[in-house]
Amino acid sequence: MRRASATASTALALGLLLTACGGGGDEPPQAAQKCDGTLSPAAVGALESVLGTKEFHSAGVGLDRTAKVLTEDRAATGRPPGHPAMCEVGTETSPRLGVRIDLRLYEDADLYDDGTQWTKSGRYLYAMGRETSADNKTARLFLGCAGPGMDGPDGQPAPIESVLTFDKPVKGAFPANTPATREAYLTVLHSVTLAVVKELGCENDAGLTEKPVFEVKKWRGEQ
Repeated sequence: MRRASATASTALALGLLLTACGGGGDEPPQAAQKCDGTLSPAAVGALESVLGTKEFHSAGVGLDRTAKVLTEDRAATGRPPGHPAMCEVGTETSPRLGVRIDLRLYEDADLYDDGTQWTKSGRYLYAMGRETSADNKTARLFLGCAGPGMDGPDGQPAPIESVLTFDKPVKGAFPANTPATREAYLTVLHSVTLAVVKELGCENDAGLTEKPVFEVKKWRGEQ
């Protein structure tokens, strides 16, 4: 099943968990310092909007480790094993909410745009990367990274999937599935992913522009 492989056995979100970035004392570090500095001002604002706070704790891997693991997985044979998250940002207040960002290699079967009418279940397709989609639970960005260490034996770019997951309490609720929620997710996901592809040296930033694209597309076969 595609979803099982995309969320379990492929969970490639890269490296050893680190403690929260930033300063000491009781003052929380600025949100822009989270995720190893990969959050743009717009991404910081988006996180604040979906988590409802300006104070976060953070864990995850840095850019160096992310690039190293992706490169190693690209050189390996077979489906790579799972790895801890690239970035986790959560609230300190109750109920605790959070956002997790994972990066991994993917297979074509992991793509969503296969003729299924995902809009009916609340997932929307966007004109960014090879394929981008979002609902109020996750956002997924698929792209191809060409460059040293990332091209396969057949010369094809490395297929990289970046996933943002909203972590809620067991008895909590997801944000409303609105354009604002989905665009907030995409803003954060784009910011972190762009920093990673720049670190990897992907040609043409793997097709990502400096700002996220919110143009909604129709799913294959959708009228």
